[in-house]
Amino acid sequence: MNQKIIVIGGGAAGFFGAISFATHQPKSDITIIEATNQVLGKVKISGGGRCNVTHHCFNPSQLITNYPRGGKELRGAFARFQPQDTVRWFEKRGVKLKTEPDGRMFPITDDSQTIIDCLIKAAKNAGVKIMIKTPVKTIKKRENKYIIIFKSGEIIEADKILITTGSNQLGYQWAQSLGHTIQPPIPSLFTFKIKDSRLHNLAGISSDNVHIQLSLTKGKRLEQQGPLLITHWGLSGPAVLKLSAWGARVLYDHNYQINLTLNWLPEHNLETIKQELNQLKNKIAKQKVSNYNGYSIPKRLWQSLVNYSLVNSEKVWAEINKKEIEKLALELTRGVYKIEGKGVFKDEFVTCGGVTLKEIDFKTMESKICPGLYFAGEVLDIDGVTGGFNFQNAWTTGWLAGQG
Repeated sequence: MNQKIIVIGGGAAGFFGAISFATHQPKSDITIIEATNQVLGKVKISGGGRCNVTHHCFNPSQLITNYPRGGKELRGAFARFQPQDTVRWFEKRGVKLKTEPDGRMFPITDDSQTIIDCLIKAAKNAGVKIMIKTPVKTIKKRENKYIIIFKSGEIIEADKILITTGSNQLGYQWAQSLGHTIQPPIPSLFTFKIKDSRLHNLAGISSDNVHIQLSLTKGKRLEQQGPLLITHWGLSGPAVLKLSAWGARVLYDHNYQINLTLNWLPEHNLETIKQELNQLKNKIAKQKVSNYNGYSIPKRLWQSLVNYSLVNSEKVWAEINKKEIEKLALELTRGVYKIEGKGVFKDEFVTCGGVTLKEIDFKTMESKICPGLYFAGEVLDIDGVTGGFNFQNAWTTGWLAGQG
């Protein structure tokens, strides 16, 4: 049966959904509608202009652990279309991907335009029409048809609609007007603003393995471990970005004003580090404390923590007292820093929140409330950590919507 399908939103999920549907139902009339003058804008800037297409994690059970919200619902979806399928899909169309040491996958050209060109070509080859600079004002349901009213005043009818508007507020408004519940959208994947003398003049210094934890009420823990970067505004790096994603709601509820505990040496705890520091006091008694760099943290960071912990930073090991050893051990393993706000992560804005997942059939991505209405991508209450996981959500849910 020939159908008129309208895809609202010319991003990754929109293109994948349109191409998938055109492949599945080649005689249908399919149009992608984009409000701006450029499709696939987020693809363009992703990965610093290289486009982090997906992640080299081909086990669905492991893959879903990278989604603070939506992992449970994506488990079955990834059994049908996962990163391995994404790799094959692009390779079949002449785009080879490469894997970097951290698992992120990019086109071998290191150019996001390669992905954009591939998607546009695949859409056109499948007969998908693309309309840009065509903002939608309203969507209405009339019997078994959808009425799309454009800001220009033009009106068209569609048999089915796929909404892939990302974090655009209009997408949420349309979903709500058609009966859906929206989880309030708030930022995810951001850096921490921290003003602290211990981090002063250390911008650019990184540590490969740091344990960080948000200070929550008893019994609740939100923590991450991994690389951390000191910036001129506070803290960034994979550990911080992951914690910001998993703690997005908590941080929002605290107005981004909350304490963060850092263990610069995760292989140690307070007691083991105190023992080691006391041993050093005997072993290298005549050496300056600030000159010692026997731990796996940068020298300048060590010196900053020593300056903060000791009454006189010129002291040699033999001169430091029990109280100073206690304070230095505390700074190395349980230092508390006050988060005073959130920064941004490059130009890639990710939100948590969106269309409530229990209202969607994840076999087809069709609304359980409004037949003929589909959703894919970030408009749903799904978000992943950094590393290609948000794009994989777009490819998977777009593909499923097209098949559905």
